[in-house]
Amino acid sequence: MNLKMVLTKETINLHLKGVNKQEIINELLDILVAAKKIQDRQAAYAAVMERELKMSTGMKHGIAIPHGKSATISDLVACIGISDAPVDFDSLDNEACRIFIMTLSPMEKTGPHLQFLAEISLLFKSSEKRAEILKATTSEDILKILAE
Repeated sequence: MNLKMVLTKETINLHLKGVNKQEIINELLDILVAAKKIQDRQAAYAAVMERELKMSTGMKHGIAIPHGKSATISDLVACIGISDAPVDFDSLDNEACRIFIMTLSPMEKTGPHLQFLAEISLLFKSSEKRAEILKATTSEDILKILAE
């Protein structure tokens, strides 16, 4: 899985404004809609929220990975958002999040979805990478950090 094949500068927002989980998820979906990565926003929202109800996707170290599967998605899509302020996302470590990576994938394709989640989680185990992501000033900076 090559992150640069899934993420583009159009799917990165360095200044999310949401102050709660729903607002952040909506902003991330707006990124995917604007980048023409998803057509059925309502179905995508339902898929992500259904997953959130099962268990929060707030991980550790200020990262959340909201995700879902939908019949309206034909190929894995993803976006990254960085929040200006920490947001409570019901994280495993009870820490607020600033880095959000959303992914949506088709119902019948499990491989790319799991590969993407594994690659993202490996990437963000590094405190240096997390710090670099939070200091980034452009979408291009984020893509460069992810490619390293």
